[in-house]
Amino acid sequence: MSTILIVAVVVLLFFYVLYARLIKTRNKVQESMADVDVQLKKRYDLIPNMLNMAAKFMEHEKTLMTELANIRTKAMQSSFVASPKEKIDLENMLNQKLHDFKISLENYPDLKSNQTMMTAMQSMNEVEEHIAAARRFYNSNVNELKNLVDIFPSSMVAHILGITYENMPFFQATEAERQAIDSKDYFK
Repeated sequence: MSTILIVAVVVLLFFYVLYARLIKTRNKVQESMADVDVQLKKRYDLIPNMLNMAAKFMEHEKTLMTELANIRTKAMQSSFVASPKEKIDLENMLNQKLHDFKISLENYPDLKSNQTMMTAMQSMNEVEEHIAAARRFYNSNVNELKNLVDIFPSSMVAHILGITYENMPFFQATEAERQAIDSKDYFK
C-alpha cells in the first residue's frame, strides 16, 4: 500500500513540475513580448519627432510620412489589443516604411547634415538595436515553449491545460528584408 502511495506522489510531483515549467515558460513568453512592446514604444515616441524635422525639408515625401504616421498609430493601438501575430505584421509594415523613409533622407543632404536629425537617427538606431535584442529574447522564449508543448511528456500536460503556441509566432525577417541589397539604389 505504501509503495502505491509513493508511486502516486512521485507521479503527481512529476506532473506538477511539468505544469509549473509550462506556466513559467508561457509567462516568460508574455513577459518577453511586453519587453518588445517597451522597446517599440520608444520607437513610436521617436517617429513623430523625426517626421516633424523632416517635414521642413521633405515637401515631396508627404505621402510616405503620412503612411508612416498612420502605421505608427495603428501599431501603438495594437500593443494593447492585438495578438502577437497582428503586432508582428504591423511592425513589419512599420519597418518597411521606416526603411523607405531612411532611403528618402539620402535625397536631402541638408536634412542629413542637420544635427537634430542626426541625433534623432542615432537614437533610432540604438532603439532598433534594443528592439532586435528584445525580439531575440522573445523568439528564444517562444522556442522553449514550443519545445515543451511538442515534446512528450510535457506535451500531455500542455494539452490538458490547453497551453498552445499558435498565437505566439516568431519574429522573422520579411521577404523584402531577405532580399539582397542593390548598391545602385544608393548611388543614383
